[in-house]
Amino acid sequence: MLSPCANERNVNPAAHYVARQPILTGNEQVFGYELLFRDGVEDYFQSTDPDAASRSTVDTSMLMGLDILCDGRRAFINCTRDTLLKDYVTLLPATKAIAEILPSVEPDELVQAACLRLKQAGYSIALDDFVPDDPRAALAKFADIIKLDVSVTSVDESAALLKRYGTPACRMLAKRVETRAEFSACKKVGFSYFQGYFFRKPELLHAREIPKNRVNYLRLLQAISHDDIEIKEIDNIIKGEASLAYRLLRYLNSAAFGFSSEIHSIRHGLSILGEREIRRWVRMVAALGAGQDKPSDLVLSAMVRARYCELLGSKIPHGESDLFLVGLLSLMDAILEIPMGVVLEGISLDRETRAVLLGQKSQLDPVYRLMLSQEMADWAKISELSAQMKLPESLLTECHWKAMAWAREMTTGA
Repeated sequence: MLSPCANERNVNPAAHYVARQPILTGNEQVFGYELLFRDGVEDYFQSTDPDAASRSTVDTSMLMGLDILCDGRRAFINCTRDTLLKDYVTLLPATKAIAEILPSVEPDELVQAACLRLKQAGYSIALDDFVPDDPRAALAKFADIIKLDVSVTSVDESAALLKRYGTPACRMLAKRVETRAEFSACKKVGFSYFQGYFFRKPELLHAREIPKNRVNYLRLLQAISHDDIEIKEIDNIIKGEASLAYRLLRYLNSAAFGFSSEIHSIRHGLSILGEREIRRWVRMVAALGAGQDKPSDLVLSAMVRARYCELLGSKIPHGESDLFLVGLLSLMDAILEIPMGVVLEGISLDRETRAVLLGQKSQLDPVYRLMLSQEMADWAKISELSAQMKLPESLLTECHWKAMAWAREMTTGA
């Protein structure tokens, strides 16, 4: 079986551009990720070879490691005819990789034979962008998942396709689900999996109060937003919630901090951490705690965003703004399911940070848009912003790779 993880010493992330789109279950737990790659500026703007793109997906998955790219979950790998016939997907472990067959693949005998080989080897198969009277209908007998683009497929068409193809052995996936209303409608029709960013948008149909146990996480963020940190105040907040104290002690005793002896109390741990590390540590665990009952992708993405922005901080001017905090708070409204304005009410922030988080004009707008573009695989926008900020694209993708590796390490230690 393929080694699941490559580290920074034997990978050159600058040669690979990567993004991932989460796929969730009906209860909003992350099932897997569709991986999106590009090899570089020239390849993206000039190459029209889908086979090269598909091979690059497999190659980059091997180099970077599926556990980091997909947080230990399943990877949907786009497959062309060439990728299928040459069995490239079998270079990845069957327990992690799902062969996603593109609409351009003709279901001839050779392709069907390749699908049969994959099934016999234990791989799952997905059919992408399936439509009524789809030419790939002959491949449905091999499919474990069929993806419908609900932005172009009507409710009646979706219902008919679910009735015809949806079985316990073949689950249906709704793609491009962007709102809560769409998610609810798709779930009601009978879809099992959902792809889109509906879960990143908080439900604001009525005013929500922050659950009492989550107030502590905002109080923590408030406590470390002051110029001078009061360790006693932080210690008292943490002690007020057993689960938070346990989580923090687990982190303090993890290999990530490298203490020579075990930490037995919160006060002890705080006393030997520098102020900078206290801020980083509290922010990280506050995010993890606040999102403990939310889709793991939300918390993981918040951590990736925070570290990504922090790594860029040494390369760009950002005044007194803490870019780690910008990235971390950017998803807190979705994690807490309350408006961003409510999230920020109890936190002392500089004007530029507050403005960019509220969607207002800010000097931090370029780095904020770059963060979002990297996550959404908007390669054209990344190129535009990198030129505007005078940053090489290789640096941007290296920072993103390092941020994903760091976030994976931090969240698996919880």
